[in-house]
Amino acid sequence: MPSSQPSSQPSLQPSSQPSSQPSSQPSSQPSSQPSSQPSSQPYSQPSSHPSSQPSSQPSSQPSSQPSSQPSSRPSPQSQSQLMPSGDTTVPNDTVTIPVPASGSPSSQPSSQPSSQLSSQPSSWLSSQPSSQPSSQPSSQPSSQQSSQPSSQPSSKPSSQSKSQLMPSSDTALAEDTAIISTPDPEPAGPLPEDNVCDGTRLAFDNILCVDLETAPQAGANVTKGYVGNMDMGDIVPNIDPYFQSSMCPVNVHWHIGSEHYSYGQFDENGDGPHGNQPRPGWENVRDGFRCHHYDSEDAKFTVPYEWKHCVAMEVGETYEVHWPHSSFGACGTINQYQTPFYDGFFCNLSMELFLTLGAQDIASNIGIQGQVFTIVNDEDYFYSDMMQGMIIDDDKDMDNDIHYYTGSTTGTSRDDEICSKYTPITWQVDRKCHMISASSFDKLCYDMKMQRDDMSDDLYAHGSRELAHDDFVANNQHYPDGLFNRKKNLRA
Repeated sequence: MPSSQPSSQPSLQPSSQPSSQPSSQPSSQPSSQPSSQPSSQPYSQPSSHPSSQPSSQPSSQPSSQPSSQPSSRPSPQSQSQLMPSGDTTVPNDTVTIPVPASGSPSSQPSSQPSSQLSSQPSSWLSSQPSSQPSSQPSSQPSSQQSSQPSSQPSSKPSSQSKSQLMPSSDTALAEDTAIISTPDPEPAGPLPEDNVCDGTRLAFDNILCVDLETAPQAGANVTKGYVGNMDMGDIVPNIDPYFQSSMCPVNVHWHIGSEHYSYGQFDENGDGPHGNQPRPGWENVRDGFRCHHYDSEDAKFTVPYEWKHCVAMEVGETYEVHWPHSSFGACGTINQYQTPFYDGFFCNLSMELFLTLGAQDIASNIGIQGQVFTIVNDEDYFYSDMMQGMIIDDDKDMDNDIHYYTGSTTGTSRDDEICSKYTPITWQVDRKCHMISASSFDKLCYDMKMQRDDMSDDLYAHGSRELAHDDFVANNQHYPDGLFNRKKNLRA
C-alpha cells in the first residue's frame, strides 16, 4: 500500500440523484419486515417476492437494499403520443408543435411545450420512489392557452391538448404546424441494467512474505491480550461501527472452520461432526479451527437440515462469516453487494485515486467484520438478517467482545510464505463462538440470490488461510480498558 498522505480526503459516498418524476401509483411491493419470532419450521422460499433485506434483529449497520428506479427513457407508447398518426409521413424522432397562423392574434406564448421530452432522466439511484402522488404542481407550463385557468397544471398533456398537438388520422399536417426534430435524450448516468462495480477490482498480486514492509496479515490470533510483532507505527484500526465511517457491507461469505484463533472458543481443541479435521471429500480444502459447542449426543448438532439455497453446508460444523465493508462501495444502490467482494471494495475507487491514499486512509475506509458460528438444527437460534453485518444480540453475548487490528484479505492462496498485498485493512472480529440455526444460513443464501450481482460463488464455504505467524501480524490491537499494553504472544 502507498505511504503518501492525500492533500484532502476524497469523497467517499456516491451521490444519488432523486427522481424527477414521482410515482403516481401506490407501491405493490410487500412489506419487507418479517416476524420477529423465530420460525418453527426450516426456512423455505415464500410464495410472494420478499425483500432481500429483512431484519428482525437490532443492528448498527446501515440499510443496504435500495429499490431500483426505472429508466426515464420514454417508452414506445409514450413516444407514440407525441407523434402524428394516420397517413402523414413524419420522421420517428419528431414532435409537432402548432404555431399561430400569419396575421392571427397572438396569445401569451408558452416558454416550453408540455409535450417536449425531458433531457434529464430520472435517477435510478434514488432510495425509494414515492408511494403517493405529489401534491406539488408541475413546473412545466402548458403549451396551450386554456380558457379556464387550471388550479393544478399538469406536466403531461391532457387528451384535449394532445388532440390539439396532433393531426387527426384523416388530415394532413396543417400549414401552420411546425415540425421540430428532437432526438431521444441521452441518459445522464448508467442505466439500471449496468453493474457499475463489475470488474472494478484493483489487481494486486500476492507477494513473498519476506518482502513485506508495513503490510500486516490476517487471520490472526484474536485471543484477548494478544499482540503481534509487526510494528505499525502510527497506523491504527478503525474502532468505530463501520456505518459511522460511511462504510457499508459490500459482500458476505464464509470459510470452513475459523481463520482466526481464539483460545477456548475456536482453537485446536474444538470439535465437529468429523472432529477437528476436514470433512470427507474436502481433504484438498484447507480448513480452520472448530468451536467447542458440538455434542454428538445432542440432536440439534446431528439431525440433518434440508438445505434449499446454501451449497454443501453441514449441521454441527464451524464456519467463520466475513462481511467486507467499504466507503468506496456502491452504498445504498442496487449494486452494493458484489461477488467477488473486491469489486465491492473498490467500486468507486480508481487506481489514480488509490495512489493518492495513505495506509491510514485505507485502514479507516476499508474493513471486514468476522463472526464464528456452529450451525445447529434448532429454531431458537434463528436470525432473519445476516446480510447487513455482524449479528448483535446482548442476550446471547454476540458482538460484545470485539478484537480490533489491521490485517489483510485472507483465503487459501495465502500462507506464511505467500502473503496478501491488500493491506492494511481494519478487522473487527468477535472473539466468541456462537450457535446459529441452519435456517438462518439458508435465509442468508436466499437473500444473496436476490441481489443484483450474481453471488452464487459465495453460496458455499471457502477454504481457510492458515493462522498468520506472529511476525506478520500487526502490533496495533486495540484494548480500550488499557489492561494489555505489554506485548503478549498468546499462541498455542
